[in-house]
Amino acid sequence: MEKTIPDIKPVINPATTGDARGIHMLKSPLWCYHGFIGAVLFLTFLGAVMVFSSSAISNISSGKSPWSQAFTQGKFCLIGLAFCFGASRIKAPAYRRFSGIILLIAWAFQLLTMSPLGVNYQGNTGWVNLGIVTMQPAEFMKLAVCLWMPLGVVIASQRSVGKDHWPYALPVIMLMLCCMLVILGRDMGTDMIILIIGVVVLLLGGMPMSWFGVMGAAVVALGALLVIQSPNRLDRVLSAYTKCNTAQLQGTCYQSVHAKFALASGGFAGVGLGNSREKWNYLPEAHNDFIFAIIGEELGYVGAIIIVLMFLLIGWCLACIALQSKDRYTSIVLISIAVWIVGQALVNIMVVIGLLPVMGVPMPFVSAGGSSLIMCLTAAGVAMSMMRQETQIATATNRLNS
Repeated sequence: MEKTIPDIKPVINPATTGDARGIHMLKSPLWCYHGFIGAVLFLTFLGAVMVFSSSAISNISSGKSPWSQAFTQGKFCLIGLAFCFGASRIKAPAYRRFSGIILLIAWAFQLLTMSPLGVNYQGNTGWVNLGIVTMQPAEFMKLAVCLWMPLGVVIASQRSVGKDHWPYALPVIMLMLCCMLVILGRDMGTDMIILIIGVVVLLLGGMPMSWFGVMGAAVVALGALLVIQSPNRLDRVLSAYTKCNTAQLQGTCYQSVHAKFALASGGFAGVGLGNSREKWNYLPEAHNDFIFAIIGEELGYVGAIIIVLMFLLIGWCLACIALQSKDRYTSIVLISIAVWIVGQALVNIMVVIGLLPVMGVPMPFVSAGGSSLIMCLTAAGVAMSMMRQETQIATATNRLNS
């Protein structure tokens, strides 16, 4: 009697197909790809609106058009979106191949801050005046670190045999050089973001934990020295974790106190778009580093939570695709970009609510400023290029393009 062999159907994981439904959509590469793009565009658009809302009054009081900052931010949005599109069209292997050149260019730009082209703003010499444009090279340094450090640790992990972990010395030295060049401009906030990106990459790259102990001690010692030797930094740190006296309320604590006033007055639903009181020249840098306070005041708890959820969505989407990627370099690049964008947003929010001292870290995609917005959108384009290496995303995008 002839035996019949039952048909064996392959097990299909809905999380990795475009047919994912319900909770499985959160793991689908295709859904994560579109979710990431949607969150980036939403934050960029909302940022342009909130920059106009938070800057209109201060522009009028200084004799400018109420639309001047909004037009500037809109121009940066268009440039950034063009960079984003261009970066997304570059093949992912090209970033790996030219990551070293990109890092050298970032170093060259950062060194220009020490030249006569360097521009000092509020004690930081972190800008370069190129005539037609003034840029902040440290923002480009973040992207360079996100592209080169993953390659450095991948190569180091391949060369590290047994107890020989010295190949990791090169990426550690390169990270320290990046941080040193940025700190020469006295921009400790940006330096902290770069250091966090680098440490996470080293952790993912398999660097021995004993090395982190030595690095941690060195960073803490150097950070404490930089804070102690600068009266301004020391005052900001002390005011963040001690009770402000009467003199500090009009000085070091002024910005933090008014940021909390803005958040407190917003309540659940906010006072309404355009109706902020703190933007009437009470809260300094309302359209820049402290724009989250104006969002909380005008759009309330609901608006603030939506902002947080958008950044969490960006981080989740990048992490999901990174974990499913078969290429280790791509995975670590996606995670490093997630750490940059989400980590910087978290630091910005913690500064606004008073959990960290004021350190001049803008909110990605949302705060006013050309260098930050353009480079964050460029990083989003790089992430899109990396994401399209996944079969499902590549198939869907090729079908759409054809």
